[in-house]
Amino acid sequence: MTSFPESYLAQTREVVDRLDTDAIERVVAELVAVRAREGRLFILGVGGGAGHASHAVNDFRKLTGIEAYAPTDNVSELTARVNDEGWESSFAKWLEVSRLGTRDLILVFSVGGGDLERNISPNLVRALEHARKVGARICGVVGRDGGYTAKVANACVIIPTVNAEMVTPHTEGLQAVLWHLMVSHPSLHAAPTKWESVR
Repeated sequence: MTSFPESYLAQTREVVDRLDTDAIERVVAELVAVRAREGRLFILGVGGGAGHASHAVNDFRKLTGIEAYAPTDNVSELTARVNDEGWESSFAKWLEVSRLGTRDLILVFSVGGGDLERNISPNLVRALEHARKVGARICGVVGRDGGYTAKVANACVIIPTVNAEMVTPHTEGLQAVLWHLMVSHPSLHAAPTKWESVR
């Protein structure tokens, strides 16, 4: 009988094998371009995606030299906006104050990718609507069908579903793998990581 760890890891291997590497390269190309034009990278996520956003901001700033930010890193501003203006507009209003523009890039980490009709991450949808209005570029690493993010992104990686009962853990687990791939990509990597530089 197969144990749960064996089954989960076998599914993970299948997800990895089914990833669209061309889509990954397209996201990397967008990141290379935003750095070249000295734009900023705004990383958006909620729940596990917010944790990914914070970690990824560090990695993109430190390892690739891209100026990067996440609205969820300032809990005071985020909760004030949610309290005073509502959850749905919280990211869009933050991006407005940040003066998101044509040189900038949004990167979304989300399982559902946002869906207003099903009330899934409406704040992501409103943020991407604002990004489109001002002409910013959009990328995503999302699960299942990718929702609104996949529909409007200039480049998007969709984590394949191999088990409908494990969409969230597989998506969130692979999001971390993929942004680490991106900051390690020869086209982006600009500074050594600590343990690789210690002999």
